[in-house]
Amino acid sequence: MLDAKKLAEAMGELDEDTVVEILNGVMEDGGTEAQAAMDACQAGMNKVGDLFEEGEYFVGDLIYAGELMKQAVSILKSGLITGGGTAMGRMLMCTVKDDLHDIGKNIVISMLEASGFEVLDLGIDVPAEKIVEAVKENDIKIVALSGVLTLAIDSMKNTVDALKANGLDDVKVIIGGAPVGEGTAEVVGADAWGRSPQDTVRICREWAA
Repeated sequence: MLDAKKLAEAMGELDEDTVVEILNGVMEDGGTEAQAAMDACQAGMNKVGDLFEEGEYFVGDLIYAGELMKQAVSILKSGLITGGGTAMGRMLMCTVKDDLHDIGKNIVISMLEASGFEVLDLGIDVPAEKIVEAVKENDIKIVALSGVLTLAIDSMKNTVDALKANGLDDVKVIIGGAPVGEGTAEVVGADAWGRSPQDTVRICREWAA
């Protein structure tokens, strides 16, 4: 049986051996507690974020935490895919122009893929015109935009404006990252904002259903 508290603590302490051991145990038991395990890992990641803000963790710790989270998703992947592994279709995700951060983006992509999406990752510092081009070429209906810097909000708005200017009004856009909060989606013109990786996955699954 999953010890969610122990898993969350291990993730928060970046104790890879314990995290992997617990997650492997979850999958050996059939994977029925995979989502609960993922929630515990996210709770641990929240702790990592708190410790970073308090100055106890540094950038290197955040990068390591991101890699550990990706490993967790990889282990739990088959148990996280709902609907009998139903494919949710293709979507696009990137970090917007003038922002070079990719830790959060990569975690969200891992979770989206675990949820059944095929994610086209355009990377970091991606200009609006490149996003528009990729949406057209790949018949994308869902776009996720990530950013950590405050100036990312302007880039997100430029991207949404570019999509609409090119007649892509039917494309759903979700935004996320440190500078994004309640009301930002309205300012940017996006359809939604994800306050957490799980929230982003939930919203995208609703759109793809």
